Amino acid sequence: MSDRPRSAALEVLRAVREDDAYANLVLPSVIHGFGLTGRDAAFATEIAYGTLRMRGWYDAILAECIDRPLDRVEPVLLDVLRMGVHQLLAMRVPDHAAVDSSCALAREQGARPGAAARAGFVNAVLRRVARRDVAAWEVHLRGDRADDDVEWLATRWSHPTWIVRALRDALGPARGELAALLQSDDEAARPSLVARPGRMAPEELLALPEVVPGRWSPLAATLVDGTPDALACIRDGRAGVQDEGSQLVALALARAAVADDAGRWLDMCAGPGGKAALLDGLARESGGRLTAVEQHPHRAALVETALGPDGVVIVGDARHAPWGEGAFDRVLVDAPCTGLGALRRRPESRWRRSPSDLAALGATQRDLLRAALEAVRPGGVVAYVTCSPHLAETEFVVSDVIRGRDEIVLEDARALLPGVPDLGEGPTVQLWPHRHGTDAMFLALLRRTR
Repeated sequence: MSDRPRSAALEVLRAVREDDAYANLVLPSVIHGFGLTGRDAAFATEIAYGTLRMRGWYDAILAECIDRPLDRVEPVLLDVLRMGVHQLLAMRVPDHAAVDSSCALAREQGARPGAAARAGFVNAVLRRVARRDVAAWEVHLRGDRADDDVEWLATRWSHPTWIVRALRDALGPARGELAALLQSDDEAARPSLVARPGRMAPEELLALPEVVPGRWSPLAATLVDGTPDALACIRDGRAGVQDEGSQLVALALARAAVADDAGRWLDMCAGPGGKAALLDGLARESGGRLTAVEQHPHRAALVETALGPDGVVIVGDARHAPWGEGAFDRVLVDAPCTGLGALRRRPESRWRRSPSDLAALGATQRDLLRAALEAVRPGGVVAYVTCSPHLAETEFVVSDVIRGRDEIVLEDARALLPGVPDLGEGPTVQLWPHRHGTDAMFLALLRRTR
């Protein structure tokens, strides 16, 4: 029998491939089901996440070592091979251990009469892979292509080509940082925690031995030991798991000046509740109250859990103002998007998205922003936020919606993120994994003047 950590990693890959599961959701239950703890759990996590992240790079290598198209390889054996390549080229696993364990894993897949053939196939392919180290494979596959060749960057850093082009365009004059950005997407991110205002002081969170201070948010801590659910403050809701980029855009909305502020805050797309819980705490500290809106009932239930029993949660489509005729001082539109800004946390999502997703999402994003501008009172502010740097989901949405509307002013949001460097030329803010160590969050701050 093969070892449990590798079997667990293969089960995660199977769930992602066959069930469209999200790795970050399925992995904890798989690890628990296999009874893994400590180093075994970490080993399984690294193999599963690393294989999902680098699938494109590993497939390019495997294509050189297999004498038939990869789509004609049995899917489960292809998963085994990808895992083997990850161990050979990206982990401190001896070659013989990576090959032998992969062969053992292959034997267990499918009917017994074919076990020897499956193991032999995996053995032959991985031994070909092992003849070159990473540097030699780079030289072999790159050929004479330039450093900034999009096809080469897509292959080496394991991103679909269309995403590489989109990220290059979003970087604009800083497109020389493209390789660093792609490489940052391929690096595992440590969990970021937030001390929820009114429930836990940041000093109390930072006093935990498992954390170190965050880089930018005054409420943030970075978990360096263990898992978030092992912390009592996470289990009881005093703190949450939230990327610092998400914290910063929520804090920016709270910091924006609003004359005659009546304390009416609105989160239009509140599920699953991380930003809503933060905004709710910030609103209450200033004497205000948050109304959270979520279209999908199962996500609205998560928001209710995050806000607690006295939270205000409305189930409805925010494009149609389910809150009624009220006018709000501060409105957050955390719009549904491709999630290209969180590829380091959701390694499989890069292979699920396609350019066709942009059209449907773009219409929804524009409708939500228009609804937000109707919901905010004169003098109030709207934060339009996406976890994507794609221009079609950020700058283009904002410019389309405010075109011809002279009562809407796009304000410089950079001043609302004090101490955070490299925010660009403004007035919008784009955070980057390779610059800021956050997800690639976009923020535009709009004020309705009349």
